[in-house]
Amino acid sequence: MKTLTIRSFARKAGRIMLNTIYILLACILVLVGVLQVWSYPGKPKPFVDKNGIPLPGSISEKTFVDINGVDQGMFIKGKDVRNPVLLFVHGGPGMPEYWLTQRYPTGLEDYFTVVWWEQRGAGLSYSPDLSPETMTAEQFVSDTIEVTNYLRHRFGKEKIYLMAHSWGSYIGIQAAAREPDLYYAYIGVGQISHQIQSEQLAYQYALAYYRENGNLSMVRRLEAAPPTLTVPLPAAYDLMRDDYMHGAGIGTTRDMKSVVTGLFLPSWQFREYTLAEKINLWRGKIFSRSRTFSLWDKMQITDLTQQVTKLEIPVYFLHGVYDYTCAYPLAREYFEKLQAPIKGFYTFENSAHSPMFEEPEKVQKILLEDVLTGTNSLTDQ
Repeated sequence: MKTLTIRSFARKAGRIMLNTIYILLACILVLVGVLQVWSYPGKPKPFVDKNGIPLPGSISEKTFVDINGVDQGMFIKGKDVRNPVLLFVHGGPGMPEYWLTQRYPTGLEDYFTVVWWEQRGAGLSYSPDLSPETMTAEQFVSDTIEVTNYLRHRFGKEKIYLMAHSWGSYIGIQAAAREPDLYYAYIGVGQISHQIQSEQLAYQYALAYYRENGNLSMVRRLEAAPPTLTVPLPAAYDLMRDDYMHGAGIGTTRDMKSVVTGLFLPSWQFREYTLAEKINLWRGKIFSRSRTFSLWDKMQITDLTQQVTKLEIPVYFLHGVYDYTCAYPLAREYFEKLQAPIKGFYTFENSAHSPMFEEPEKVQKILLEDVLTGTNSLTDQ
């Protein structure tokens, strides 16, 4: 009798487990189906007038271009192709940012033809066939220049404007220094200077923040995993970096408290990526941060204040006062040292790492009144 009871229980448990698996598989299939429908057709919408008619002379496209032998994708958005061209070099490494405009519209397409290029190995430009050996800072600078020339020729412009954010500012400022004749101006947003030092300042800021707010659990985690002045950074620190920064309001945006709720989940709602492209967004992020080729590590230890000391074009730094992803104090110090014919530093009092998403109206005003005129009347100093 006891044996029968055990067998009966085992059969019942097996049926429950099997049914659970079936339910989970069904849920996954439903979720994939919903995402597939939601992602169709995976194209940007045109700019239209009040009657729904596409604006003459506007552009709204997703395109792929051979850049230094690699098929690379970009979104090009503008209400008038006669406007100046603005190339946006995104952060990461490996994290395109155009899809964030669904939640944080910038309004830049009203005044520029904005090119949201997705870099080698990232987003639209991810491919499992891409060689890790090509993922070098030097290659990214070369790619930036090649994209610039493509845009100049396509839109018939002698020069374009270069806006670079976070990791993008690491390669963008080097491209501007190498080929100044291609650009009217360089705009660094959340400008990198010496990232390994930035991690130290972020750590100290966060320790003080969490102590003041009584979050002793986070204080203990931070104290157990301080950043070093050498690379690679300790794995324990790296694993908690996004968590502690967003929790302290010094991450992507001031109000973004989690990478999961602020970045990962919203990315699946973006309708201008196909489902495969959404998957590649995160595959590319993982690939681009892989330590097999140390792209992240090299950026950490490079001191741009020593490497790029002068630009021959106007330079504008846009920085959130709460930005410790690329520490605000270091950006100000770099700005003071950097030589350029025209300079402007602009502090965003309500922003962390992404002023163009957090205070877009102020960014627009700076671009229109200072950058496009080659002046610095609105600068902090």
